[in-house]
Amino acid sequence: MKITITGATGHLGTQIVKALTKLVSAQTLNLGVHTPSKAATFAAQGMTVTAMDYHDQASLRPVLADSDVFIYVPSKSHDSYSRVSEFENVIAAAEASRVKHILVMGFIADQVNNPFALSAFYGYVPRRLAASSLHYTIIRNALYADPLVPYLPELIERQHVIYPMGDQALSFISQADSAAAFAKVATTPDLLIDGRIYTLTQSQAYTMPELAAVLTQVSGHQIGYQPVTLAEFATMYNQGNEGHMLASMYAGGALGLLSAVSDDYATIMGHPAQSLPAFLQTNWA
Repeated sequence: MKITITGATGHLGTQIVKALTKLVSAQTLNLGVHTPSKAATFAAQGMTVTAMDYHDQASLRPVLADSDVFIYVPSKSHDSYSRVSEFENVIAAAEASRVKHILVMGFIADQVNNPFALSAFYGYVPRRLAASSLHYTIIRNALYADPLVPYLPELIERQHVIYPMGDQALSFISQADSAAAFAKVATTPDLLIDGRIYTLTQSQAYTMPELAAVLTQVSGHQIGYQPVTLAEFATMYNQGNEGHMLASMYAGGALGLLSAVSDDYATIMGHPAQSLPAFLQTNWA
């Protein structure tokens, strides 16, 4: 069996690789990375590590060749056009390389009326896969809970959650839980169903006052809810020119488009995802 993972040195990709090592031998794993030196630890365990570029089909094809399962984690870019262009290269290379099944990372902000800057890409993914010759499965993630941990000191100082969400809710999943589900689906034929779309969330979505209450409980500091405007949020968090993209995500959230709750994680793993309070308590401590 050959399981190929691209984006294997990113935050989620690294955790997917580690989760897979609990289920299959290291020699089964084939990693496509932009910088092989970042995957030296994986190579030392017996995994195949090869340099590749999403925008260069010639570099992609030998990495993907004859993969039984190809796990595609998109690169980090801030606009749908870049990601769609990348995905077209990936689809073409996967078809030419005789990939048997592609497992693709999606996101819950994929609705046709979602103003999120990357919504067009995430909406494009299932339609493009359906039009391809590939067997495919999609795993849609909720928002990652992980960034809340390093963000918590700022929220303690501000004394408020400031997301411009109005009265709408957000759902979360941890990267570790997402990675475990990717690994389980990739290695379980009964779960790797052609055309199946899974949605990974915790068991509860949180309105901003509810989120503030959880953060108060975890941190021991009183945190309330006092939203800023979308424009203010974009200006405040424009490091790396991400401000517009992040603000557009919460614009979708304010329409109720980031509040999905699903039991798909339990279907895959046999137990619910770790709750947000439990995740934060473990990682904040």
